[in-house]
Amino acid sequence: MAKELKKITDNEGKTLSPILQEGVKNYLIDIDGTICDDIPNEEPERMLTAKAYSDALATLNRWYDEGHIICFFTSRTEEHREYTERWLKENGFKYHSILMGKPRGGNYHWIDNHLVKATRYRGKFTDLIEKEVTIEVFDDGKH
Repeated sequence: MAKELKKITDNEGKTLSPILQEGVKNYLIDIDGTICDDIPNEEPERMLTAKAYSDALATLNRWYDEGHIICFFTSRTEEHREYTERWLKENGFKYHSILMGKPRGGNYHWIDNHLVKATRYRGKFTDLIEKEVTIEVFDDGKH
């Protein structure tokens, strides 16, 4: 992935955190209830038999093939990593990485110094479209 990162500097020439090349997206995608049946951590034996959502498989693998970064970001714990990786491989999902231990319970409010776009999964993977919506932002004192 390092070859896809673009070095950037501030006005004083100090190196900043690198960014992806133009047009490449960094997708962070939940697993349970998003790409397959919703399996709680308390029932890990079901993780190996979860039904994959075919539209998620097709869409994510297309994004991967287009050069985007696919990272699964899941509330599953490190104890579930082996099952998770096995299930992803057996079901044909292409991906670059997995982040385990996402906070449980939803209602996420992500704060970052990089641009973050959030898309709530509502039952079907399709192409993403642009839509104007109301969002919460930090008050810069100008409004």
